[in-house]
Amino acid sequence: MQITFTDEELMIQDTARQFALSELKPNAEKVENANERALFLSNIKKLSELGFMGINIEAQYGGIEAGSAAFSLAITELARGCASTAVTTSVTNMVAEVIQAVGNAQQKQYYLPKICTGEYTAAGFCLTESNAGSDPSAMKTKAVKDGDYYILTGSKIFITSAEYAGVFVVWAVTDSEAGRGKGISCFLVDSALEGINISKAEDKMGQKASSTNEVSFNHCKIPASALLGEENNGFKIAVTELAGGRIGIASLALGLGLEALDYAKDYIKERKQFGQALAKFQGLQWMLADRYTELEAARLLIMQAAVNKDNNLPFATAASMAKVFASEKANDACYTALQLLGGAGYIKEYPLERLARDVRITTIYEGTSEIQRLIIARDILA
Repeated sequence: MQITFTDEELMIQDTARQFALSELKPNAEKVENANERALFLSNIKKLSELGFMGINIEAQYGGIEAGSAAFSLAITELARGCASTAVTTSVTNMVAEVIQAVGNAQQKQYYLPKICTGEYTAAGFCLTESNAGSDPSAMKTKAVKDGDYYILTGSKIFITSAEYAGVFVVWAVTDSEAGRGKGISCFLVDSALEGINISKAEDKMGQKASSTNEVSFNHCKIPASALLGEENNGFKIAVTELAGGRIGIASLALGLGLEALDYAKDYIKERKQFGQALAKFQGLQWMLADRYTELEAARLLIMQAAVNKDNNLPFATAASMAKVFASEKANDACYTALQLLGGAGYIKEYPLERLARDVRITTIYEGTSEIQRLIIARDILA
């Protein structure tokens, strides 16, 4: 099997690579400081202007209609420069794709141009709750119909970009009598509505520049027109769209792993011990060979999922395979790279310390490795 890319896909990859090299990589450590939020958001705005917030969105709504393969290539390159920027881009694209896939004409016409053009700095995906993480069907957030409105009450946690998102896609229980996974609806909620409270950003281990917040809805009054898709059929939307998001996170992990290995490779070619470059030692050569081989396999899994998605073929299991493999092997790659640098890898002056922190979450968010294995096994045994 030979995977070839169109001229447009290669152009998008190259544009992302050049942006990462010129704008993201030089400032990746700097933007971890909360006082540098303006610089981080400035780069997000520039990416909007380049079309990266609507990679798989139709042109009539401001997107560039480049497809999932292009999306993957872009996220991988952006992650090599700054994982925080890459995850913000990935989640915002995921929200836009939810709206495009399920929204009515009015919703798409109103929200998608705002997301694609950067009028909304980002968009938020509000699914996870304190007691409903890997099992979102256990959510407690409720939306009660009140005439031409719904009253939204509850709280969502670990929401990427919440404090600067222009719109949230929010899941809530609309029929408490229905069984698990049923009676859940999906809504488009403007972040400026009264009754929404966004907590201070979590102090995270990695990907520090990207804000992660709790979003609370205190009897928030939203119009009935905010309903996305059919009432009580929202859980299916979440499951379907998370599969697409996993392509993004797998691609992000791949970028981090490649960046770490490339840095370590160059380092051991220059660093000398016992009278020769470290790269001359077979043990270290094999460490690099194994990790690069694993990341190449991850790349192929990601592309299989992306190509299936672009061709309207079943891709959920392929996306889970790509996500679990890419994220775990990227973790291995970052820690191997750190090991190759020895004591220097543990010093913040070198990028391996940050890359190792940034990659750790990739086996957790957008569905843990354990959940991915559950999805894969269910499909195999079906």
